Amino acid sequence: MTAIERLFRSLSTPTKLVIAIAVALLPIGALTVYTTSAELADTRRAVLGDAQGEMLSAARSVETLIARNALALRVSAYGALAVDERDPCAVARDALSVAPAVARRFSITGGDGAVDCGNLDLEGLAEMDPVANGRVELWVDPAREGLLLRVGIPGASATGMITSKELAEAIAAATSDVDGFTLEDGSRSLVLIEPAATRPPGTRHEELSFALVDRKLTALVASDYVDIDVRDRLNIFLPVLMWALAAILSWALVHLLFMKPLRRLNRAVRDYDVETHDFTPPEKLGPAREIRELGESFSATVARIEEGEKDLLQAIEGQRKLVREVHHRVKNNLQVVASLLNIHSRGASGDEAREAYAGIGRRVEALSVVHRNHFAEIEESRGIQLRPLVTELAASLRASAPNAQLAMNLDLDGAATTQDAAVSAAFFITEVVEYAILRDAVEVEISLRRTSELTARLSVASEALVGAGGDEPRHVQFERIVDGLSRQLRSPLDKKLGGYSVELPVFPEENDA
Repeated sequence: MTAIERLFRSLSTPTKLVIAIAVALLPIGALTVYTTSAELADTRRAVLGDAQGEMLSAARSVETLIARNALALRVSAYGALAVDERDPCAVARDALSVAPAVARRFSITGGDGAVDCGNLDLEGLAEMDPVANGRVELWVDPAREGLLLRVGIPGASATGMITSKELAEAIAAATSDVDGFTLEDGSRSLVLIEPAATRPPGTRHEELSFALVDRKLTALVASDYVDIDVRDRLNIFLPVLMWALAAILSWALVHLLFMKPLRRLNRAVRDYDVETHDFTPPEKLGPAREIRELGESFSATVARIEEGEKDLLQAIEGQRKLVREVHHRVKNNLQVVASLLNIHSRGASGDEAREAYAGIGRRVEALSVVHRNHFAEIEESRGIQLRPLVTELAASLRASAPNAQLAMNLDLDGAATTQDAAVSAAFFITEVVEYAILRDAVEVEISLRRTSELTARLSVASEALVGAGGDEPRHVQFERIVDGLSRQLRSPLDKKLGGYSVELPVFPEENDA
């Protein structure tokens, strides 16, 4: 499992749902944002294009006015010089008067630069040289607040002036969306439309330059246009807001309808007391029908479990009584067998037979002691306690010994073990003590010492065992028996002078009596 999978599994269900919805709606939101952004960019380009078109229209209207005036001036001046019987200036004036939207102020100069006629004051314009036939020259005159134009005709030149007002009216007739217009001839400039000192918020200022009349003039045109406002920008973020709102609403709905009631139900289940069987489902499980049905199902399940536990406890109690009766009867049967062996030993004719009966009786009695303590283990479920077992077994062995003066010295630590280990330990004590009794022992020492948390050493010693050994059949049989018992305990047999010891498995101390 990768780190991402582990992280995703650790997230809550509402968070997983938010992530799933966000991932599902992300392509739609991204496509909507892209489409809206593209539309707004197209709108901005269209608005800018309209503004630039208006500026171009203003520049073309000025250029058209200049061309119209230049043509009218050339035609009127040429006609005035072609007649002799009338006043040339009157002829030119009459011609200009009938021409639409042309300047009325003009002057005609000869080839030598002298003014022949006209109503245009040329004072201060001596630097304006005569113009060759067919050519047009233009000058910006800020002092006269107009544009001077001179056209060349055969043998003379005609000069006219278009005022700033006339130029501005031409611009206004063409468009009303121009917020600044300036004419330049390379050295001088003439402001036809003064730009606004302040602009409304949300507007952008665009300025373009246009070359007019064969690049003799330059028009600097400015226009203010409304840029994309806050509402348009909000349209871009609207899909993002809808995407986030959908994810948040989904999380809130799942949290309120499912997760919160589930947590309440989970707390109620966690607080369920198995001893008192006290389960109270939460009163508020939300409007989700599935959660309410789950709470009702759990209540019904708890009720069935309680009924089953009652039946099971009754069955266990009956089984315990039956087991107690079986153990009681087995213990009684073993005691009956031990009593019968004791009776037969008294009636035996030889010492060897009596000793055999006594040995068998002691072994049966040892098994009876273990069986009785094993029943205590079943009742208390904490193992067979070795201290009372060894104490009872020692008393039984002392009572069955032929030597009434036999002393049993016990030094026992508290420890508990399993039934198998207890049986082997009881037989080990019985075999060693019986062998010591057969060697006329007057004192036997039995000790049980803990050697670790899970082990204890059982030792049986007597002075009668000192020097025991050799090839005596009884000793060989004894050694074979105790060695087999040590193997059952999975412990090496430790033989010391006058004593035998083995390791027993025991329970930890908290399980001791």
